[in-house]
Amino acid sequence: MKYKQLGKSDLHVSEVSFGCMSLQGDENGSIKLLHQALDKGINFFDTADLYDKGQNETTVGKAFKEMRDKVILATKVGNQWRPDGSGWDWNPRKAYILQAVEESLKRLQTDYIDLYQLHGGTMDDPIDETIEAFEQLKEQGKIRQYGISSIRPNVIREYVRRSTIASVMLQYSLLDRRPEEEVLELLQQNDIGVLARGSLAQGLLAGKPAKPYLTYTLEEVQQAAGAVNTVAGNTRNASETAVQFVLHHPAVTSAVLGIRTDQQLEGALLAAQAAPLTEAEVQRLQAVLEAGKYEQHR
Repeated sequence: MKYKQLGKSDLHVSEVSFGCMSLQGDENGSIKLLHQALDKGINFFDTADLYDKGQNETTVGKAFKEMRDKVILATKVGNQWRPDGSGWDWNPRKAYILQAVEESLKRLQTDYIDLYQLHGGTMDDPIDETIEAFEQLKEQGKIRQYGISSIRPNVIREYVRRSTIASVMLQYSLLDRRPEEEVLELLQQNDIGVLARGSLAQGLLAGKPAKPYLTYTLEEVQQAAGAVNTVAGNTRNASETAVQFVLHHPAVTSAVLGIRTDQQLEGALLAAQAAPLTEAEVQRLQAVLEAGKYEQHR
């Protein structure tokens, strides 16, 4: 497993990391899977207080309580569950963040979070107030670093300009190359790490039946999947190729893969070990479809 420094931070994360959102059902089975991932070299585990109304954090906390120093735990804040459980509302206020972190710390059974991320963000937010909350938590030692999870270029630009974020989590794949227009370069120039999710585009680049995706038609998705298979050849499979496409970009620190089964974990580990794409292979994949652009939040 390769490890990379996350932006300018003191966090060094595995090139392929564990997206915990998919974990569900048997808690003991999930804990066993998390342990297997750590044993195989994955050290970065991403969850959120939103997932399963906090139960996801609880499971992760139980898994790593006795080996806290061996893992880098990331979680997210900003979506506040309604008292009646009917849904959640967006709340990026400082007071709420300072309250929510205490609950996450309890569920994760730790006294610090390695990476605390704002789970969204809009231009209507009190951004300076939100940043104040994260900076205060850093000073208190309750978090080591903070970042945002967003695909909105205008929001990302504001945090780059105003804050000391270590990372941005965003969706990036061969079927979603919108970040290539400006966001990836901006983050690379400012030495801010990119945590890429959605590398397999809901499995469409890894063998699932084709369907329209974002602005791409069924036929275009089929073309992309076919190109991935062609480039994979005899040296990689489709999943490995799709993940390596994401990792080829120098701005990307880690591909965060949703893992729920032993088979998915094995696939993630093989993707991490796969041969990097050559520049010719990257260009071949990029030539299949025109890259999209963000139509909103510019």
